[in-house]
Amino acid sequence: MNYLVTGGSGFIGSHLVEQLLKNGHSVINIDNFDDFYDYKIKIRNTLESIGNNSDFEFSEKEGDLTKLLSITQSSNYKLYTEDIRDKNALKTIFEKHSADVVIHLAALAGVRPSIERPLEYEEVNIKGTMNLWELCKEFHIKKFINASSSSVYGNNEKIPFSETDNVDQPISPYAATKRCVEVLGHVYHTLYNIDSIHLRFFTVYGPRQRPDLAIHKFTKLITEEKEIPFYGEGNTSRDYTYIDDIVDGIIKSIIYLESNSGVYEIINLGESEVVSLNEMLSYLEAALKKSATKKNLPMQPGDVLKTNADITKAKTLIGYKPATNFQNGIKKFVEWFLRNDIQNPQ
Repeated sequence: MNYLVTGGSGFIGSHLVEQLLKNGHSVINIDNFDDFYDYKIKIRNTLESIGNNSDFEFSEKEGDLTKLLSITQSSNYKLYTEDIRDKNALKTIFEKHSADVVIHLAALAGVRPSIERPLEYEEVNIKGTMNLWELCKEFHIKKFINASSSSVYGNNEKIPFSETDNVDQPISPYAATKRCVEVLGHVYHTLYNIDSIHLRFFTVYGPRQRPDLAIHKFTKLITEEKEIPFYGEGNTSRDYTYIDDIVDGIIKSIIYLESNSGVYEIINLGESEVVSLNEMLSYLEAALKKSATKKNLPMQPGDVLKTNADITKAKTLIGYKPATNFQNGIKKFVEWFLRNDIQNPQ
């Protein structure tokens, strides 16, 4: 099968691409190597995802991306560094390649940055996704997987969070854009018969995790014996989901989508295990065998107090079965981090 993956050089995307290639499929990866974090990290993600273990000598971004493009193209993998906001550039890719399924992971991520840059988040996350749907309509691609987020639940008082819960009260622009895309997905499904599954990811962590996310950030600061920013009293909690379980959920969603027609589904992908910020830090300290120095700060606008996924639907509909508990997942992440401090690649 031929899969078009947006954001295929990011954290989740690179793991998905790696698995799709291992399963014998072909992948078209569209990733614009945005400056949200160091592009060198994404280059390493890309090389690891395609099994290229050769050393990469970095110089400057434009030249490095040109070199990456020259060494990554193969019969079953194509990389494009286009921006999903550029519909004409995307159209050129759709003209060159036929895709059986579009798996849309690209987005501007992050709750706090979205409060500072709401219009940019609207442009990337909503307009960029609509560009993809318009091209799916034009090129008769009928299967679409979209990465949504647990942030759409806001400060939902009902625990655990179910796909049938009301999600009309987001508390950040990022969450609002993710919910908007879910709704628009129903429009394209109804009008143009584009089957879609919208996966609400719950706090994904593991090797290659983005450096701005708490587990990665805390790990780096603890190893460097620097203060960690600690928001609130540590009572906020998250349903942390290990990357291997998320990829398994995406793969199972693809299989379900390919095997059925008339599909429009929203599915939680979580671990259904809630861990507080204090507990998360304790697990990290134990795995690193080092103590953290906390800098206590007030809660930040847009942060939710708790996430907890009801994964009943994922289990029954697609056969989702998360296998990595948080303690083991943290150990795996720390082992990877200590081998590969990719925050400052050389």
